[in-house]
Formats: sequence, C-alpha cells, structure tokens
Amino acid sequence: MAQYAPSGEIHRIGMDKMKPFEKKIWLSSPTMHGDEQKWVNDAFEKNWITTAGENVNSVETLVAEKIGCKYAVALSCGTGALHLAIKLAGEKLYGQAKPNAGTLQGHKVFCSDMTFDATVNPVAYEDGEAVFIDTERDTWNMDPVALEKAFDIYPDVKLVVLVHLYGTPAKLDEIMDVCKKHGAVLVEDAAESFGATYKGKQTGTFGSGNIISFNGNKIITGSSGGMFLTDRKADADKVRKWSTQSREAAPWYQHEEIGYNYRMSNIIAGVVRGQMPYLEEHIAQKKAIYMRYKEGFKGLPVHMNPYDEKNSEPNFWLSCMIVDREAMCKQVRGEQDALYISESGKSCPTEILETLAKYNAEGRPIWKPMHMQPIYRMNPFITVNGNGRGQTNAYIAGDLEDVGADIFERGLCLPSDNKMTAEEQNKIIEIIRSCFD
Repeated sequence: MAQYAPSGEIHRIGMDKMKPFEKKIWLSSPTMHGDEQKWVNDAFEKNWITTAGENVNSVETLVAEKIGCKYAVALSCGTGALHLAIKLAGEKLYGQAKPNAGTLQGHKVFCSDMTFDATVNPVAYEDGEAVFIDTERDTWNMDPVALEKAFDIYPDVKLVVLVHLYGTPAKLDEIMDVCKKHGAVLVEDAAESFGATYKGKQTGTFGSGNIISFNGNKIITGSSGGMFLTDRKADADKVRKWSTQSREAAPWYQHEEIGYNYRMSNIIAGVVRGQMPYLEEHIAQKKAIYMRYKEGFKGLPVHMNPYDEKNSEPNFWLSCMIVDREAMCKQVRGEQDALYISESGKSCPTEILETLAKYNAEGRPIWKPMHMQPIYRMNPFITVNGNGRGQTNAYIAGDLEDVGADIFERGLCLPSDNKMTAEEQNKIIEIIRSCFD
C-alpha cells in the first residue's frame, strides 16, 4: 500500500501557486471494470429488458452467497428494499393494514439519528413516527445506552431501524441485547456497509429483515438498485410479491393487497452482476485511502472516523475526519448556507470543503442528523441523558450532550474515490493541512 508522502511539487511551488486538479476528484464515483457491459449486452441480446431475467436471478444468488443469508430479493433501490423490510416488520407486529393506511399507523419506531433520510422516510411511508436515537463516538452509530433510555421512555416500541454509517458496523452485540431485552424487532440498514463484517459476520444478516444498496456511489454499484436480505423464505416471497404490484396468481391482473413497482431491472442487475467479483478489491482500495489519510494527518488537530478494530472490519466506503474542538475556527451554519472566520492554526469543515472545491476536489459535510432536519424537528430525540427535546430554557442551562450534532458541526467526508491516485491523495492531504496554517 502506498503511504502518504508530501508532494515534491507542492513544497516546491507552494500552496499559493498550486493548480486545481485537471480532472475532478470525486467523493466516491462508480468504478467500472468492463464485465458489467458483458452482462448488459447479454440482456439486450436475449431481449430480457424487463424486471426479470438471468441477471436478476444470478445477482440474487451471488449476493445471498456473499452475505451469508438464504434469500436475497433484487429491488429497484435500497430505499424500496428498506420500505418493504419495514412494512413487513410492521405487519408482523401489528397485523395487515387497510389499503389506505400503513402498517405502522399509530406506532413509534426507534431509528438511527445520524443517517441519510432514505433510512427513516420508509417509516413515514408506513404512517409510523420515527424516534431518533443519538450517536455514540466510538463508531458514529446508534448509541445502545441511548436506545435503552428510549425504551424507558417509550416501553411499547417494538421496532428498531439501525444504520451502519459510512460502511462502519455499529455496536451490534449491545444493540441486539437491548432489542432482545425489550422484545423488539431489528431491521438492519446496511446500505453503505456491503462487505463489512462484525465478529466475522457480514452486516445485513443481524436483523429480521435487512437491506443493502447499489446506488451510484456505493462500494459496488448498479447505478441504482438494492437488495432485501432474509433467512425466511416466506418473507422473501412476500417482499417479491409486494415489489411486483402484489399481483395474484390469476390469468388477469388481480390484487388483494397494495403493491409497489420495486423490482430490479435486468439491465441494472447486469451491472451489479459485473461488479460483484470486484467487491473485495474495492474494499481494499478504500481501506488504503483511509489509512493514507490517517498517516497524512498526523500532527494535525483532527481524527479519522472511528471503528471498533477488535470486533469489526468496515468496508471503508467513505473516509471522514473530525476537527478537534480546540482547533475549530468560528463557524455558523444556517439551513442552506454556512459562514466561517479564518483563524491561524485553526480550521473548520466549511473552510476545508470550500478549499477542496477551489482545487476541484469533492468533499461533503457529515450527514446532518435526522433530529435536526426541518421535516423531522417535531419528532422525539433521545440521548444518553433521556429526552433530547426541550431540555434547556432561559433559566436552566441544562447538561444535554447532543453527540450527533457535535459530529455534524466538526466533521466532514473526504474525497474517497478509489480511482484517486496516491499522488492525488497526497495533494489533497497537503491542501487540508494548509487550512490549519
């Protein structure tokens, strides 16, 4: 693995004269190998331009074998897969819903707070109310202590939706213990963590229903697409039925329950099929990027996104960093804009991201926690201290620690494209180091 080494060019000409990258360095873009075209062409030649065919069947088998589950159902996107996983869990817990109502109507669901909105929107699709669980600092995932506190406050909740952020496994043992203690069903959103393991077991196998994503910037891609994962044939059959408009076994279109147009295209499946042999290669490339950043940032007041080195092996999909509190310059964020004041020896995510953009490199803020999103600001939010809403006022300072908000304030996602060369990454490291001059 190539190690970080200061670029001779950078030191020779200085930061003020460094030119932007001629070709943009992306956060994480698709990496194609050629095999994908073979299977797409196969679909064209056989005229299987539909949501069925050899590619769909093959990729379901390949993913199930890789993950270590018995059944995988190929769907149009990870969000669709998660919607059906949550719908299925709701039906098992509360019974079949009426056609005009969701299976979670009138019920709360505990959800990871620091995630993309695609994780929690399916709860709303099924008329449930998401209760957001704060983040722990060891993996940046759902805090099991806060989850236990949530059950103290809402003891009737029976469904937990867990995310493995940026490809890093959560504290699965602790979270599953809490779920078991309270008789709750776990749904695992492994959209970002395909190929990651916890105690040698693939993420996407710990819940009653689980999902992965093949979105365009994921560790392997189909441009879109996702999978529902399960060990229960009846669950796979139900999800497959729902994903094809819930058509019954009749010579005409006949429907007894609401369905969806969620089945994966045979074309998309061809791309995923061609990508599958390269999963481990992509993970190794992403890990090398993470380690090179870690080495290159030595001496700076920053830290990389953490993981449990003893129990887990992430897929290192995105490399992230967080600025130490004492090294933060003044930064203010509104709903759509951010401002900062540059300070010698200090920096902030906004300054770093703007500087990267100036040199034609893409970074992003950390995913904004769901409890901070305008659409979900009225939803409950639980921290290790209990209710995270309304705990301060003009007369009481309060002692609430909002971990997710803090990581969002000080963290950012770094350029993590596996086609980025070591020389290009070293240049990016020097750009970031310059922000602290």
